[in-house]
Amino acid sequence: MNKPKILVVEDEETIRHQMKWALSDEYEVILAEDRQTALEQMRLQSPSLVALDLGLPPAPRDAEEGLKTLGEILAINRQAKVIVITGNQDKANALKAIEQGAFDFFAKPADLQELKVVLRRAVLLSNLERENMALREQVIGQGFEEMMGESPPMQKIFSVIRKVATTDASVLVMGESGVGKELVAKAIHRSSNRSQGPFITINCGAIPETLLESELFGHEKGSFTSADTRRKGKIEYADGGTLFLDEIGELSAALQVKLLRFLQEHQIERIGGRETIGVNVRVIAATNRDLKQEISEKRFREDLYYRLGVVTVVVPPLRERKEDAVLLAKAFLQKFSLQYQKELKGFSSEALVALKSYTWPGNVRELENRVKRAVIMSEGKIVTANDLELHQAADPMSRSMSLKEVREHSEAEHIKDMLLKCDWNISKAALELGISRPTLHDLIKKYQITKDTE
Repeated sequence: MNKPKILVVEDEETIRHQMKWALSDEYEVILAEDRQTALEQMRLQSPSLVALDLGLPPAPRDAEEGLKTLGEILAINRQAKVIVITGNQDKANALKAIEQGAFDFFAKPADLQELKVVLRRAVLLSNLERENMALREQVIGQGFEEMMGESPPMQKIFSVIRKVATTDASVLVMGESGVGKELVAKAIHRSSNRSQGPFITINCGAIPETLLESELFGHEKGSFTSADTRRKGKIEYADGGTLFLDEIGELSAALQVKLLRFLQEHQIERIGGRETIGVNVRVIAATNRDLKQEISEKRFREDLYYRLGVVTVVVPPLRERKEDAVLLAKAFLQKFSLQYQKELKGFSSEALVALKSYTWPGNVRELENRVKRAVIMSEGKIVTANDLELHQAADPMSRSMSLKEVREHSEAEHIKDMLLKCDWNISKAALELGISRPTLHDLIKKYQITKDTE
């Protein structure tokens, strides 16, 4: 069984190695001496536990750098259990750390036996949270972590993810910008037997071609002018886990050849190196380009395409699965309401119509941004179409409707909004509407209004 990973962030070398010696029987210990190294290790190694000294360089005598490191660690992994270690007289900063999300704190010098007890409790809690998340996904059956969808296309994708996750097959994820291709890759990784290994991402379109080879394959000291140290590439860092190559269609012809060789042989050579290094990596690639068109125009290798796309997942744009827009919007509303401490009860009926009617050219990314902005800017308890800046969306009442249909539609929507506003307190809603409780119950039954239709 793999040991839990713990990142020890401590600027004093002696203490770092003492902690490694004391903890290595139970944990895989990763060391960092400053904020930058700590954040690099969080991204590369994904430890579930962190022991963080608040006194870090360049100002080890105060806690500013340590608190900043804590915030950035939790931004990378909000589930990480961080135990902060402070000076004896530094209770105020220890409490600040707890308020920011630290799991516990110790005063220096930390009692290693007590620390071990707290770490075991943190591991237990972390395992329980992971099991609960897995159970929640199994029960709800709507997706994988941030991926959600009730539509048939998304249910088909979830089925493919479950099947392919049990293998080491390369996967090619295709779809427009903003549909959630990286979420598909993460879902495959976290559902696989590599889930405890690293998930390493590289955007092939965001790095200059002259640097991309080094980022992927690494380099030896002196292999080019600025190579003053040996450096591993992203492929090596992904050993035992998953490498996600975003915007794979941007790779140059020369790098396509090197990547193809790696996929065939599972071996690499660093730039300037003579040693062949074996790497056990599962590759998932993504693109918003039509790679078959790129192949026909001689910009992408056909053999690489088939190596990458043993299984291909096509993520549909949000406009082709509009029934998912409301589900996603409600999830984002809950997320950002908690983040910005806003008491928002839901969306107005006009906002729900707008969410379903809008064409979403920016896909899920645009939806998330609009809901986030709406939460920040909203002044009431209910998010409106204006808050979402979707007031121009089509209204179903613009079609031809009888006067009776218009009246009933307006009455039903007004009752839904009032029930939402009153948090489904029937007595309060009836009073606000100027009707009796029995009448309101009759109308709720007539229009088949439930909490799920909010």
